[in-house]
Parts: sequence; C-alpha cells; structure tokens
Amino acid sequence: MAAMEEPRWTLDELAERVDAALAVDYHGQSSGRVRDVPDRRAIRWYTTIGLIDRPLAHRGRTALYGPRHLLQLVAVKRLQANGLPLVAIQQQLAGATDTELDRVARVPTTATAQPEAAQLHAGPGPSPAVGPARPPAPVPPRPAPVPLAPSPSPPAAPPAAISRRPFP
Repeated sequence: MAAMEEPRWTLDELAERVDAALAVDYHGQSSGRVRDVPDRRAIRWYTTIGLIDRPLAHRGRTALYGPRHLLQLVAVKRLQANGLPLVAIQQQLAGATDTELDRVARVPTTATAQPEAAQLHAGPGPSPAVGPARPPAPVPPRPAPVPLAPSPSPPAAPPAAISRRPFP
C-alpha cells in the first residue's frame, strides 16, 4: 500500500479552499479595510513577511501550497476578525505547530478533502469546484469629494513696510 502524498494546490486553489473553510462559522471582518478572504496578492504578501510559510514546491513557475498553508491563512483571517493586527498575529503564530494552527483555524474537513481530479490539477484555467462560493462583501460607497475652496491670498505689504537694512 503506497503512502498518500500530501495534497498540493496552486495559489488559486489555495484561495478557493480558504474561502470554503471560512464559509463555516465565520462572520467576516469587522474592519472595512481588511478583506474577508485573502486574494492572491495578499497571500503573496503574507509569504513575503513570513506570516505563512514559503510554497512547498514549484511546478515550472507555479507555486504549490499544502494543508499547512491553508491552516495558516484561515488562522490569520479568524484572528483578524477578532480585531488583531497582523503584527500581533505574526507574533502569536510564529513557530506554531500544525495542531496549534488547527485549533485557531478550525478548518472543516471538507476544505482539506482532496478529490483525485483536484489533486492532479495544477495548470491554468478553472480549478475544480471546492464548495459554495460566498458572494463578495459589499463595498461601502466612497463619499463624494469635497471641493476645496480657494485660499485667500494674504494682503500685499505696502512697499514702505519692507526693511532695506543690509545683512550683518
């Protein structure tokens, strides 16, 4: 009996799995400045600052991620939903084991399940469906720009008020 290989996902597949994991017992972010679900750019940034591990491997130019990355990302979003800034989250999760991450992330088993078709998918194009997609969070309308009133120019000083003393 062959040992089962750890699942590997592309960046898009990882983001879909994070979305599926957060569809359970997650009420979104309290701050309008933080996304409910991390996008590709955020995941790359989290990797750059060390909030999540570097990819497991690369297939050509495509980075491949595993279950630990899923745990890390879901834990980050759940802690952000509790109002913690990234710096505090980074300190809390630094060196965390998979068991500790699992306790914080509370990822449902359906998000980590690896259907055979998805395990083989790592190329461009649509990836297999992971679960029901959550509608995007509503974006509050931007307030209308306030026109700036021209500032009054200071009155010109009369020529007699200018001192003509030489510099010392």
